[in-house]
Amino acid sequence: MHNQSQRLADDEAIARLAECYRQIIEIVGEDSTREGLLRTPVRAAKALWYATGGYRRSLEETVGDAVFECQQREMVIVKDIEYYSLCEHHILPFFGHVSVGYLPKGKILGLSKLARIVDLYARRLQVQERLTDEICQAVARVLPTDGVMVSISGEHLCMKMRGVEKQDAATVTIATSGRFVTDPSLRAEFLAAIR
Repeated sequence: MHNQSQRLADDEAIARLAECYRQIIEIVGEDSTREGLLRTPVRAAKALWYATGGYRRSLEETVGDAVFECQQREMVIVKDIEYYSLCEHHILPFFGHVSVGYLPKGKILGLSKLARIVDLYARRLQVQERLTDEICQAVARVLPTDGVMVSISGEHLCMKMRGVEKQDAATVTIATSGRFVTDPSLRAEFLAAIR
Protein backbone atom coordinates (compact mmCIF):
# COMPACT_ATOMS: atom_id res chain seq x y z
CA MET A 1 0.00 0.00 0.00
CA HIS A 2 2.85 2.39 0.91
CA ASN A 3 4.54 1.76 -2.47
CA GLN A 4 1.28 2.50 -4.32
CA SER A 5 0.69 5.76 -2.42
CA GLN A 6 4.33 6.74 -3.05
CA ARG A 7 3.91 6.02 -6.78
CA LEU A 8 0.80 8.21 -6.86
CA ALA A 9 2.66 11.02 -5.11
CA ASP A 10 5.56 10.62 -7.56
CA ASP A 11 3.17 10.68 -10.53
CA GLU A 12 1.51 13.85 -9.20
CA ALA A 13 4.87 15.57 -8.71
CA ILE A 14 6.00 14.57 -12.22
CA ALA A 15 2.75 15.91 -13.70
CA ARG A 16 3.26 19.24 -11.91
CA LEU A 17 6.87 19.43 -13.10
CA ALA A 18 5.79 18.58 -16.66
CA GLU A 19 3.36 21.51 -16.67
CA CYS A 20 6.18 23.80 -15.54
CA TYR A 21 8.43 22.50 -18.33
CA ARG A 22 5.62 23.05 -20.87
CA GLN A 23 5.41 26.66 -19.72
CA ILE A 24 9.19 27.08 -19.90
CA ILE A 25 9.24 25.75 -23.46
CA GLU A 26 6.62 28.32 -24.44
CA ILE A 27 8.32 31.18 -22.56
CA VAL A 28 11.61 30.62 -24.43
CA GLY A 29 9.72 30.94 -27.71
CA GLU A 30 8.92 27.39 -28.80
CA ASP A 31 5.67 25.67 -29.62
CA SER A 32 5.10 23.01 -26.94
CA THR A 33 2.63 21.24 -29.27
CA ARG A 34 5.24 20.75 -32.02
CA GLU A 35 5.82 17.04 -32.69
CA GLY A 36 9.40 17.00 -31.40
CA LEU A 37 8.41 18.77 -28.18
CA LEU A 38 5.08 17.13 -27.49
CA ARG A 39 6.45 14.61 -24.95
CA THR A 40 9.41 16.73 -23.83
CA PRO A 41 7.73 18.19 -20.71
CA VAL A 42 7.01 14.71 -19.32
CA ARG A 43 10.44 13.34 -20.27
CA ALA A 44 12.18 16.37 -18.72
CA ALA A 45 10.03 16.08 -15.57
CA LYS A 46 10.92 12.39 -15.18
CA ALA A 47 14.61 13.16 -15.74
CA LEU A 48 14.59 15.90 -13.09
CA TRP A 49 12.67 13.69 -10.66
CA TYR A 50 15.29 10.96 -11.13
CA ALA A 51 18.22 13.41 -10.89
CA THR A 52 16.89 14.69 -7.54
CA GLY A 53 16.04 11.28 -6.08
CA GLY A 54 18.44 11.87 -3.18
CA TYR A 55 15.76 13.98 -1.50
CA ARG A 56 13.47 10.95 -1.28
CA ARG A 57 15.87 8.52 0.45
CA SER A 58 17.58 8.55 3.82
CA LEU A 59 21.14 7.62 4.71
CA GLU A 60 19.81 4.76 6.85
CA GLU A 61 17.79 3.32 3.92
CA THR A 62 20.80 3.67 1.66
CA VAL A 63 23.22 1.83 3.94
CA GLY A 64 20.76 -0.74 5.32
CA ASP A 65 22.53 -3.55 7.16
CA ALA A 66 25.74 -3.43 5.11
CA VAL A 67 28.02 -2.67 8.09
CA PHE A 68 30.19 -5.69 8.89
CA GLU A 69 32.55 -6.73 11.68
CA CYS A 70 36.19 -6.65 10.57
CA GLN A 71 39.53 -6.18 12.28
CA GLN A 72 41.02 -4.40 9.26
CA ARG A 73 42.87 -1.31 10.53
CA GLU A 74 44.50 -0.08 7.31
CA MET A 75 42.88 2.47 5.06
CA VAL A 76 39.99 1.36 2.82
CA ILE A 77 39.61 3.39 -0.39
CA VAL A 78 37.07 3.29 -3.19
CA LYS A 79 38.22 5.63 -5.92
CA ASP A 80 36.82 7.02 -9.16
CA ILE A 81 33.14 6.66 -8.25
CA GLU A 82 31.40 8.60 -11.02
CA TYR A 83 28.65 11.00 -10.06
CA TYR A 84 26.22 13.38 -11.72
CA SER A 85 24.62 16.29 -9.91
CA LEU A 86 22.81 19.57 -10.56
CA CYS A 87 24.28 22.94 -9.63
CA GLU A 88 21.91 24.65 -7.21
CA HIS A 89 22.65 28.05 -8.72
CA HIS A 90 21.75 27.32 -12.36
CA ILE A 91 20.22 23.80 -12.29
CA LEU A 92 22.85 22.76 -14.84
CA PRO A 93 24.75 19.47 -14.51
CA PHE A 94 28.12 18.99 -12.93
CA PHE A 95 29.82 15.62 -12.88
CA GLY A 96 33.09 13.86 -12.20
CA HIS A 97 34.61 11.35 -9.80
CA VAL A 98 34.62 10.83 -6.05
CA SER A 99 37.22 8.96 -4.03
CA VAL A 100 36.39 7.94 -0.44
CA GLY A 101 38.85 6.59 2.09
CA TYR A 102 38.36 5.65 5.72
CA LEU A 103 40.24 4.09 8.62
CA PRO A 104 38.10 1.21 9.97
CA LYS A 105 37.57 0.79 13.68
CA GLY A 106 36.16 -2.73 14.09
CA LYS A 107 33.64 -2.45 11.24
CA ILE A 108 33.66 -1.95 7.48
CA LEU A 109 30.99 -0.82 5.03
CA GLY A 110 29.91 -2.85 2.00
CA LEU A 111 31.87 -1.29 -0.87
CA SER A 112 28.83 -0.63 -3.07
CA LYS A 113 27.30 1.37 -0.21
CA LEU A 114 30.02 4.01 -0.60
CA ALA A 115 28.89 4.52 -4.20
CA ARG A 116 25.26 4.63 -3.04
CA ILE A 117 26.12 7.27 -0.43
CA VAL A 118 27.72 9.33 -3.21
CA ASP A 119 24.51 9.05 -5.28
CA LEU A 120 22.32 9.88 -2.26
CA TYR A 121 23.91 13.31 -1.91
CA ALA A 122 24.81 13.94 -5.58
CA ARG A 123 21.19 13.46 -6.67
CA ARG A 124 20.14 16.77 -5.14
CA LEU A 125 20.58 20.42 -6.02
CA GLN A 126 24.16 20.87 -4.88
CA VAL A 127 27.42 22.73 -4.75
CA GLN A 128 30.51 20.55 -4.98
CA GLU A 129 31.95 21.86 -1.73
CA ARG A 130 28.89 20.80 0.30
CA LEU A 131 28.62 17.49 -1.57
CA THR A 132 32.18 16.63 -0.52
CA ASP A 133 31.47 17.46 3.11
CA GLU A 134 28.11 15.62 3.19
CA ILE A 135 29.68 12.40 1.87
CA CYS A 136 32.49 12.65 4.45
CA GLN A 137 30.05 13.25 7.32
CA ALA A 138 27.73 10.44 6.16
CA VAL A 139 30.47 7.81 6.14
CA ALA A 140 31.62 8.97 9.59
CA ARG A 141 28.01 8.79 10.84
CA VAL A 142 27.24 5.22 9.72
CA LEU A 143 30.57 3.64 10.55
CA PRO A 144 32.91 3.70 13.53
CA THR A 145 36.15 5.06 12.02
CA ASP A 146 39.37 6.78 12.99
CA GLY A 147 38.81 9.17 10.09
CA VAL A 148 37.32 9.72 6.65
CA MET A 149 38.72 11.55 3.63
CA VAL A 150 36.81 12.43 0.46
CA SER A 151 38.15 13.99 -2.73
CA ILE A 152 35.90 15.08 -5.59
CA SER A 153 36.84 16.33 -9.04
CA GLY A 154 34.08 18.03 -10.98
CA GLU A 155 33.32 19.63 -14.32
CA HIS A 156 30.57 22.22 -14.14
CA LEU A 157 28.43 23.04 -17.16
CA CYS A 158 27.52 26.35 -15.52
CA MET A 159 31.17 27.31 -16.13
CA LYS A 160 31.52 25.62 -19.52
CA MET A 161 28.36 26.51 -21.47
CA ARG A 162 27.55 29.90 -19.93
CA GLY A 163 29.21 32.55 -17.79
CA VAL A 164 33.00 32.44 -18.12
CA GLU A 165 32.81 29.57 -20.68
CA LYS A 166 36.03 27.90 -19.57
CA GLN A 167 36.00 24.47 -21.22
CA ASP A 168 39.01 22.94 -19.47
CA ALA A 169 38.32 24.13 -15.92
CA ALA A 170 37.91 21.41 -13.30
CA THR A 171 37.23 21.80 -9.59
CA VAL A 172 38.76 19.63 -6.85
CA THR A 173 37.37 19.62 -3.31
CA ILE A 174 38.50 17.68 -0.23
CA ALA A 175 36.87 16.96 3.12
CA THR A 176 38.44 15.20 6.10
CA SER A 177 37.50 13.98 9.55
CA GLY A 178 39.27 12.24 12.42
CA ARG A 179 42.97 11.45 11.99
CA PHE A 180 42.95 12.76 8.40
CA VAL A 181 42.51 16.27 9.84
CA THR A 182 45.70 16.14 11.92
CA ASP A 183 47.96 13.62 10.15
CA PRO A 184 49.53 14.94 6.92
CA SER A 185 51.10 11.53 6.17
CA LEU A 186 47.63 9.89 6.11
CA ARG A 187 46.34 12.59 3.75
CA ALA A 188 49.41 12.08 1.53
CA GLU A 189 48.87 8.28 1.53
CA PHE A 190 45.24 8.74 0.47
CA LEU A 191 46.11 11.25 -2.27
CA ALA A 192 48.90 9.01 -3.60
CA ALA A 193 46.55 6.01 -3.70
CA ILE A 194 43.86 7.83 -5.71
CA ARG A 195 46.26 9.27 -8.32
